[in-house]
Amino acid sequence: MPIRHLSETMINQIAAGEVIERPASVVKELVENALDAGASRIEVATGGGGLSLLRVVDDGGGIAASELMLAVARHCTSKLSTDIHDIRSLGFRGEALPSIGSVSRLAIRSRTPEADAAAEISVDGGRVSAVRPAAANRGTSVEVRDLFFATPARLKFMKGERAESSAITDVVKRIAIAFPAVRFTLSGTDRSTLDLPATDDSDEGYLRRIAQVMGDDFPQNALAIDAQREGVTLAGHVSIPSYSRANALQQYAYVNGRPVRDKLIAGAIRGAYADVMARDRHPVTVLFLTLDPALVDVNVHPAKADVRFRDPGLVRGLIVGAIKQALAGAGIRPATSGATSLAGAFRPGAAAYGHSGPANGHRSFDPAFRASTSGYDPAQSPYRPLGQGLAEAAQAVFDTGPVASADARAGTASLDETLLGMELGAARAQVHENYIVAQTRDSLVIVDQHAAHERLVYEALKNALHARPMPAQMLLLPEIVDLPEDDVERLAMHAETLSRFGLGIERFGPGAVAVRETPAMLGETNVGQLIRDLADEIADNDTVDSLKARLDRIASTMACHGSVRSGRLMKAEEMNALLRQMEATPGSGTCNHGRPTYIELKLADIERLFGRR
Repeated sequence: MPIRHLSETMINQIAAGEVIERPASVVKELVENALDAGASRIEVATGGGGLSLLRVVDDGGGIAASELMLAVARHCTSKLSTDIHDIRSLGFRGEALPSIGSVSRLAIRSRTPEADAAAEISVDGGRVSAVRPAAANRGTSVEVRDLFFATPARLKFMKGERAESSAITDVVKRIAIAFPAVRFTLSGTDRSTLDLPATDDSDEGYLRRIAQVMGDDFPQNALAIDAQREGVTLAGHVSIPSYSRANALQQYAYVNGRPVRDKLIAGAIRGAYADVMARDRHPVTVLFLTLDPALVDVNVHPAKADVRFRDPGLVRGLIVGAIKQALAGAGIRPATSGATSLAGAFRPGAAAYGHSGPANGHRSFDPAFRASTSGYDPAQSPYRPLGQGLAEAAQAVFDTGPVASADARAGTASLDETLLGMELGAARAQVHENYIVAQTRDSLVIVDQHAAHERLVYEALKNALHARPMPAQMLLLPEIVDLPEDDVERLAMHAETLSRFGLGIERFGPGAVAVRETPAMLGETNVGQLIRDLADEIADNDTVDSLKARLDRIASTMACHGSVRSGRLMKAEEMNALLRQMEATPGSGTCNHGRPTYIELKLADIERLFGRR
């Protein structure tokens, strides 16, 4: 087949295949254009999951009538200077509008502040109309109908209406977090309305926007991040280990204000939580990276979803170090969701001694109803004592002598006011031979003794292991591992670090390494697989963390078997000593497997359960 020029329509459709993957991609491009235009209010409307209708309206600077024709032409943009590496806007490729118009029915109506009237242009499957006058307020309205009608094959790859609507919602939320001073509204026949009122660009404003998007629980269970290294700034919030999710969908990352899904950032977050969270759980994060545009390439993906850093090791180290420092500095904090679940477990249903329904006019007991009722008179309560002397008779039951309880151990000890002021308080009892009940001045604390001691033993083992070079076992015969020359070079560069972990390697010819020592903790191990795994990780992240993680997992197993077992009865002194050790150990709020080691229930919450508040 001879070489020939493609038609403009086919060129645009090819570009659309790269830029416009689904309706959510269209929303992303149009909302980013609105933000680049200085909009303070953005309204998004959808229909049919975005396939039948997408409309984005903003109050930004608008497009001049003389530039509307250029707006739908390829490789025309107002967002690039003469330096392609100096990108300070969200959109820059100049392909979004012509690509969208080539596969849909596109209509753009816009008015600048200086113009007396608006103008509009339409593109129908690549056919561009003339610019004509229109009526509109300041800003731009972009309407996309019948997406992919010009490329029916693409429609076969779309998911259901609900899935496409959900993807659009996710895109709007991700962008909205980075622009708290902008009001976002998302509505349509295929969804419930989402309204995110504008806040401001202060730290408090960002937290309020985050709470709008992610719920009030996250700010209450989050740690602030603020770090800088060699011109790269990292800010945002990350969840405490006991506040996690089953997937990574609530991990939001931004590079110079641009929302990205970058595997380097995701891997750094996973590495930072490796010691304090189960492998099948994921933290909730909102992280903002700010650096010189020349140090990051945002042009590596047509949809601008991925980025490439000039120094990936610097960025990864900054993220891991900042998160670990925040976790260590936070001490021990339980997730507020744990207390909420605990309080919910205590909520009574219908009273066992009452009758509901119109027969006696009594309601089943509801603490929320009791707390909200004004003018409550105990003397008029249907549950009041029926006569004098009955309360005294009931009290006599408890005065007859000690009654068997669930392993109470410390309740008879006198309270130490000093211990009550400690973070985890004073031990009061041990119940079911596994749970320590402690009291502070304003809360009740329940500790899982096995999980708590497991974390303490694990941290002590890690400190002992990493404080000095790890013991190594000499192999009787060196094991030769064949590798590509690039992998051999990478391993040789990290040989000194590997030797501190007990792994002794050296070059052996042009495409192999000789392994003379392995970490004693590993025992018998597949040396070849270990070396290949390390080579792969160094190629991806320029670190040897996988070996350290493998040794830490062995330490975790040893800690599990060496800790206080469930079922062991403890004295008051032992329980209090365990609480004090937890307070002094970073990360002791979760065990090695990511489960919480304790739950705290505030006195105010307990009083609400009994209708006292």
